[in-house]
Amino acid sequence: MNLFDTHVHLDDEQFDANRDDVVAAARQAGVTRLLTVGISAATSQRSVELARRYPEVCAAVGIQPNYAGQAVSGEWERVVALADDPAVVALGETGLDKYWDFTPFGVQQDYFDRHLTLAQQREMPFIVHMRDCEDETLDMLEAAHRRGPLRGVLHSFSGSAAAMRRCVELGLHVSFAGMVTFKKADALRAIAADVPDERILIETDAPYLAPAPHRGKRPNQPAWIVHTAQCLADVRGMSLDQFATQTTANANALFGQTNTM
Repeated sequence: MNLFDTHVHLDDEQFDANRDDVVAAARQAGVTRLLTVGISAATSQRSVELARRYPEVCAAVGIQPNYAGQAVSGEWERVVALADDPAVVALGETGLDKYWDFTPFGVQQDYFDRHLTLAQQREMPFIVHMRDCEDETLDMLEAAHRRGPLRGVLHSFSGSAAAMRRCVELGLHVSFAGMVTFKKADALRAIAADVPDERILIETDAPYLAPAPHRGKRPNQPAWIVHTAQCLADVRGMSLDQFATQTTANANALFGQTNTM
């Protein structure tokens, strides 16, 4: 099997005691690539270091909306510089969040636009976090689309069917994490069933959002992505191998097919 976990926070301290084992377990489960994602300048730097350490790992660098309010002078410039590293395949995670109240919304919008603009300038994909602000996120994506083409992914998608369709129209991919496996997630599974074959991705968002049958366990780990993949394969009427092949091809098309040590 050939699976690509398109969103993991491998730098998280929950993996400090057994990171090598976590990567090895993922490899054993058929996870051939992992994208470790920064949420601040410091974690972005750590993500790049991990991508250099493990051949199956690549990195994304960015400042997540809930951390944008803590960013100090020079941190955005560090992210911009890190984007030049050969191990970096995407910008983010970025986006908007109205669930938490850690960063003034105007600051979130400023940083989201910085990521989108840089992605367009560098012709790089970006990773979008969207929580309780679907309309505002779509508005900013549509404004960016008017400037030029978009390449990116709505990560750990939990929005509406209309939002999914609009993101696809804008040229974006849609990624599903462990939430899609939860017992009461019928509506989300129905949305996942309708994503075009060439636009669907999968992720763990580890160490968060462990899928059934591991729901509630911490830390979630990339090896468990097989449960999310099986769930989505079932709702889309595909075999697990077919779905793994499709989503990995999609991820490789978006993020590139090689990693640089």
